[in-house]
Amino acid sequence: MAKEKYQVVWTKRSQEQMKQVHDYISMDSPKNAEKVVNDIATSVYAASVNPQIYPPDKYKINNDGSYRAFEKHHYRITYRFLANVLRVLRIRHTSREPLMY
Repeated sequence: MAKEKYQVVWTKRSQEQMKQVHDYISMDSPKNAEKVVNDIATSVYAASVNPQIYPPDKYKINNDGSYRAFEKHHYRITYRFLANVLRVLRIRHTSREPLMY
C-alpha cells in the first residue's frame, strides 16, 4: 500500500524567499535559477511523500522531530510536518547565520 502524501503548504515567508533565490540567481543565469528552484521543489515533494526522509532541524530548540531541514544547492530548507500537512517554513543560503528558534 502506498504512503499517503502530505499536503505541501508554502508559508508566505518561504514563497518570498524562493522568489528571492530565483531572482538573485537569474541575474547571472536564468537557466540555473530554474534548475535550483525546480530541485528545491522536487526535494520538498520527496518530503511530502516521506517527511522523515531528511534529518531533524538541528537549529530548532526542543525539536520534537516534526521540524526537519535539508540543504540543496547551498540553500537550507526548513519545514514542519503535522497531521497531513507539510509546511515549508524557511529557505536561506547556507552562508547566512542560522536562526535559533
